Amino acid sequence: MPVIHVEALNYFVGKQEILSDISCDIEQGDYVALIGPNGGGKTTLVKMILGLQTPSSGKIDIFGIDRKHFKSWHKVGYVPQNVSLFDNNFPLSVYEAVSLGLAAKKSWFSKINQEEKIQIEEAIHIASIEEFRDKNLSELSGGQRQRVMIARALVSQPEILILDEPSTGVDIASQHKFYDFLRRLNREQNLTIIFITHDLGVIADDVTHVLSINQKLVYSGTAETMLSCEAVSEVYGTKAHVVHTH
Repeated sequence: MPVIHVEALNYFVGKQEILSDISCDIEQGDYVALIGPNGGGKTTLVKMILGLQTPSSGKIDIFGIDRKHFKSWHKVGYVPQNVSLFDNNFPLSVYEAVSLGLAAKKSWFSKINQEEKIQIEEAIHIASIEEFRDKNLSELSGGQRQRVMIARALVSQPEILILDEPSTGVDIASQHKFYDFLRRLNREQNLTIIFITHDLGVIADDVTHVLSINQKLVYSGTAETMLSCEAVSEVYGTKAHVVHTH
């Protein structure tokens, strides 16, 4: 059984078609890049999987359960776009930011118990941010903040992690370290990861699967095949020539 099953998904805003007849499966342990042009529907698809938007028609199952009846949202971690661009005037420590990831499983005013403290420390360890745990978020770089937000998503011990353009606002050197970190999470934690990206160089390196969205599902398969000129041209709607993929 796939962890996410999307079947004949359509979405309209008025008469404008945003997504058309999208069908795909994501299996446990997949490391998936979701690519396509701006306005192609990538973020819309992710929001529908997360229950943040409702499709016009079609079906989404999560762990075999219709999304409309799915309740175990702690199994799905989400890191939205631009999380590294943080208000420097907001006084929040790394530890406090990570602990907010427990909010889906408890009330706002209940105290953190011993088991939850262990979960927080484990998420901090997995994200390799122990040295920053007592620092304010305003003191961290963009790449370090990204890791904090990953830890916040991991603290509920999800089985799926979804990221919307996670390298936005992060310098090139930090991007490479960040994607290496994601790949280790996928391999060592057997965590199913789905991330939106515009960086074709990223998908060439590590991902197990590529989904290319341009209103419809243009391509589903390996990165190697995706990087043929024909496939890239169809995704982005213009002639393309891949010069270097390694």
